[in-house]
Amino acid sequence: MVAKNKFPQINRNTALLKFLSIILILSSSLFFSQKKIGLDSLNTKDVQELFGDDYGSIYLYKNKDLSFTKYDSLGNQLGKLMLTFPYKIQSVNNPLNIVMFSENAQEIKFFDQNLNEIQKINLSMNFGFIKAVYAEDLQFAWMIDESNKTLIQYNFRSTSVISSFPFNINLQSLKDFVVYNNRIYILRENTFDVYSTKATLLYSTPISNARKIRRINNDILIFGSQTVSRFDGKDLTQIFQNESAKIVDKNNAGFLALIKDKLYLYTK
Repeated sequence: MVAKNKFPQINRNTALLKFLSIILILSSSLFFSQKKIGLDSLNTKDVQELFGDDYGSIYLYKNKDLSFTKYDSLGNQLGKLMLTFPYKIQSVNNPLNIVMFSENAQEIKFFDQNLNEIQKINLSMNFGFIKAVYAEDLQFAWMIDESNKTLIQYNFRSTSVISSFPFNINLQSLKDFVVYNNRIYILRENTFDVYSTKATLLYSTPISNARKIRRINNDILIFGSQTVSRFDGKDLTQIFQNESAKIVDKNNAGFLALIKDKLYLYTK
């Protein structure tokens, strides 16, 4: 009789845990207020990447036609680029200096707030094969040279190498990276890893549907298709989720989510 009574208790505990898990998953979107942004739904079709700067402008990148388009908060188009090669847009936090990198073309491009090109750097002239680029500020960029297995700090204003470190790690499925305080944060298809400049693995955790990473102050933010997580140097914590979203992003106003070809801003 005692053995039979244990199973209902286990089932109740399991059901409670499932219920609490659902609440935790939903809470990150339930506790935000939602505001629809007036972009025409046609403009959001085939979008692979979404960005929002801190001035309310929205940027959409479509890999299908290699277009990068800027809109104001009312949906009015402010500028558009038709690119020759696929580019990785780092961020639009500083809309006066938007950084793009093309692995195919082996070049870095910089654009102003009107999407006019202000600088182009041909990397193939001075380096091996650059796998990824992270522009630290308006002067320095970090680059991972896959052919030479090195991590390079490059002054693109003076076109000079500041430092170079042996960096013989597996670069398979690399999606994005950030360098901050002598730590290299690597985002892959299924993992998030932290390395020292000596290529020593300091932290690793599985992650799914990862798209990009960004540094905001001392935190590293990881963007998935439906989630945003924060790494504070010790732990990885989910700070936003919307299971209906196709793409999410963040600016200083809140979290952006593309849902059924409509764009929404979530604020606390």
